[in-house]
Amino acid sequence: MTDATEVRSLTKELLAAHPPATTDRTDFLKARFDAGLAWVHYPVGLGGLGVPRSLQAVVDAELAAAGAPDNDPRRIGIGLGMAAPTILRFGTDEQKQSLLRPLWVGEEVWCQLFSEPGAGSDLAALGTRAVRDGDEWVVDGQKVWTSSAHVARWAILIARTDPDLPKHQGITYFVCDMTDPGVEVRPLRQITGEAEFNEVFLTGVRIPDSRRLGAVGEGWKVAQTTLMNERVSIGGSRIPREGGMIGPVAKTWRERPELRTHDLHQRLLDLWVEAEVARLAGERLRQQLVAGQPGPEGSGMKLAFARLNQEISGLEVELRGEEGLLYDDWTMRRPELVDFTGRDAGYRYLRSKGNSIEGGTSEVLLNIVAERVLGLPSEPRSDKDIAWKDLAR
Repeated sequence: MTDATEVRSLTKELLAAHPPATTDRTDFLKARFDAGLAWVHYPVGLGGLGVPRSLQAVVDAELAAAGAPDNDPRRIGIGLGMAAPTILRFGTDEQKQSLLRPLWVGEEVWCQLFSEPGAGSDLAALGTRAVRDGDEWVVDGQKVWTSSAHVARWAILIARTDPDLPKHQGITYFVCDMTDPGVEVRPLRQITGEAEFNEVFLTGVRIPDSRRLGAVGEGWKVAQTTLMNERVSIGGSRIPREGGMIGPVAKTWRERPELRTHDLHQRLLDLWVEAEVARLAGERLRQQLVAGQPGPEGSGMKLAFARLNQEISGLEVELRGEEGLLYDDWTMRRPELVDFTGRDAGYRYLRSKGNSIEGGTSEVLLNIVAERVLGLPSEPRSDKDIAWKDLAR
């Protein structure tokens, strides 16, 4: 099936059998998944139809017109944007069957156990250990900056399984049950007052080998799929014109003429154009994804996302003058989702500071773009062939 008419017909059949107005939200989402209309480019039986990704727009348009519920993608963004494509590419048939449906429906939230206190930008230097014990792995270590860990059921986890190999080798990729004994989640309060991030301590956590993704020692290869998809999901999300951070600034400019100055006007025009260019580049990137796996272009999009958010939010604070210095609420909260553009101008300004760190620091992404997009010489790496256990720490 590759025809939009056939996909539209299937969507109408779903709506007729499960009217959104009278069907329980979760039941409707499960029926949509089972009909292959969750992500149409996925294989049959895994929420898809095995058709081109471009036909998803046909499904989404029909469902939106009928008032059908979505799966709250912001709340389950890590599962949708990072875990699912990794499971699809490297998971066993059993893993795909058991994990993808509740992930997409939103019954189970996912988080990412990658970064560590001593392995953030240099992620391959991670020290969390996983030691084989029969059909299980015993994991000990600490992870940090873990979004949604306080509400997550599952986590994608990378750990070192062979310290005698160089740091990019000897890493293995696992699926960790966040409810297992030995998993402790502690909040990390941010400059915004919220604690959307967490640190996670793993003490003697036993993970069955059946929850390993990919071969033993090939976790870095698996993680690259996750990271490339992460950068696309952060920097290349679909937004309308004047969506994202530029929207509130443009709205304030139109509604508050008394705040305008010539200098602010010129800066707003420049940033509006850049935001529109980034939006259209994101559309192009998503079209490229139809043909295969995400490439390094996602790193460029994520770079632009971080820089624009910080510059635009700074302009908004300046435009509002004294009002821009106000802050609505510093109450300690542990939100279930991240809204980069939510709340007031002060929140947007402070929250955007993290955009150049999360999902890969801008400095690391600049290296990726230089080497993999522009073809410049690789940065010298003196520790490339040294066993991880012998690295200076």
